[in-house]
Amino acid sequence: MITITDSAVLQISKLAAEKASEGQLLRIFVEAGGCSGFEYGMSFDDAKPDDKQLEDNGVSFLIDATSYEYLDGSEVDFDDGLSGKGFDIRNPNATSTCGCGRSFN
Repeated sequence: MITITDSAVLQISKLAAEKASEGQLLRIFVEAGGCSGFEYGMSFDDAKPDDKQLEDNGVSFLIDATSYEYLDGSEVDFDDGLSGKGFDIRNPNATSTCGCGRSFN
């Protein structure tokens, strides 16, 4: 299960209206890179045959099986305060993270 906070829902809705093409959904993924070994990513994309389509807090999103293994139990949040860093993924499966919050191991 991946949860999406209310603040993330608002930002995702704004971005979808600006950037998503018809039929595209938010994709949440993990890829090799970053200073800790893996890096989080988000984009709007069309569904692929092996994707899982999930929904939380009114947001439908896509995730591939490998990324789901790394992200199961995570929470997607959005922080736009004074020290806001934008989207933040709180991942209980990460054994270490870097200072930027976008990379983990």
